[in-house]
Amino acid sequence: MPARVTVVGLGPGGPDLVTAGTLAEVAVDRPRFVRTTRHPASGIVTDAVSFDDVYDGAERIDEVYPAIVEQLCAAAEEHGSVLYAVPGSPSVAERTVELLVADNRVQTELIPALSFLDLVWTRLGIDPLAEGVRIVDGHRFAASAAGERGPLVVCQCDSRDVLSDIKLAIDDPPTQSVTFVQRLGLPDESIRSVAWDELDRDVEPDHLTSLYIPRLSAPIAAEVQSFADMVRVLRQECPWDREQTHESLIRYLLEETYEVVDAIESGDSDDLEEELGDLLFQVVFHSTIAAEEGWFTLADVARGVNEKLVARHPHVFGDAHVDGVEDLLNRWELQKVTEKDRDSVMDGIPRSLPALLLAAKVQKKAASSGFGLANLDGAYADLGGELAELHESPGESELGDVLFAAVQVARQLSVDPEHALRQAADRFADRFRFLEIRASAAGSTIAETDVAELIMWWQDAKAAEA
Repeated sequence: MPARVTVVGLGPGGPDLVTAGTLAEVAVDRPRFVRTTRHPASGIVTDAVSFDDVYDGAERIDEVYPAIVEQLCAAAEEHGSVLYAVPGSPSVAERTVELLVADNRVQTELIPALSFLDLVWTRLGIDPLAEGVRIVDGHRFAASAAGERGPLVVCQCDSRDVLSDIKLAIDDPPTQSVTFVQRLGLPDESIRSVAWDELDRDVEPDHLTSLYIPRLSAPIAAEVQSFADMVRVLRQECPWDREQTHESLIRYLLEETYEVVDAIESGDSDDLEEELGDLLFQVVFHSTIAAEEGWFTLADVARGVNEKLVARHPHVFGDAHVDGVEDLLNRWELQKVTEKDRDSVMDGIPRSLPALLLAAKVQKKAASSGFGLANLDGAYADLGGELAELHESPGESELGDVLFAAVQVARQLSVDPEHALRQAADRFADRFRFLEIRASAAGSTIAETDVAELIMWWQDAKAAEA
């Protein structure tokens, strides 16, 4: 006969709400366990082993439920049959029961019981079928409630940390109040409506606290949350991911960034989607490591950039007026100086930028302060002067000045110098391949071909491009 775990529910409140079915099972002589003694009806299960120590010793709530199931299965295999008592009903919002039912080592029998939800519907005057209420676990709110618009009953709201996580998971908070229901069926039961902003401040939560949300203004980003959860699992369980640091990931961040650039330039939408996903992985990975170090979370990253963009777009989210794109860009540069408390507009420029991008960034910063060449003719003249100086005095410094002046021309033409040089390099590579094919067809190599012939083939390659 297989090992058996009989699961009974202690109901939503005191002993008066425990069903006759539960009392009958409790009366059977066998080893007995209660998930927690922190329930007003737990005392009816005498001589029981509780799992409060598992809760107290675990670093994360996700560690608790599998540990409880392991102990229950071991006890059932040893004794043949055990009793397991849980708060409320075994069939409602009970993660340990879900795991037990799925475990092939034991046969699990569930005894129906009164759920805390029965009291919730009564106290709030709600018909859950008519309203289409969804039940979610507060500890898994971000993933479980993703995409939902409500109404929702959120159970297991047993700490301020859980309430804070719920609050941060909603991108567009509801404008109407939400309702806390606490200790239903007990003398000190409480039903209280609060504003969303006060969710984690206005109520003292406990293990008998649930939250009713009539409606959410916008769905939660389910896929992003699922992705972030997956990255956390990789970080915990994959040896390679576990060893990574911010510093070790730099090379991958750069590689993925350049692969996104290649995908954009190729015009392949499927490739771009894939490469953006790889780049997003880097962002989430760095945020996960930062969260472990107590620096910030992915939510902080999203909230910070949201607030920054709103602040930098007063012409969109406020009543400011700008005179075109150039005026807007100049305002941004000056605003960054104020935001970051910098001494110079040149502060904060990443030194690891590719050289052409660095030159363009420096010039743009200077232009935001009103310094720089006024027009294209001036940029051409400056480039010509630098070329003359290079001719007279060849060297690294003078060549750098020529390249810097060329970037000035690019800025006046509103051309990205990095992209322009990349395109030029690609064109050169394509033309050189053309020469190799011609030389091979003539039974020779590039080195063996007459220079005049190569020049003619080069012109043919340029004509083919047109």
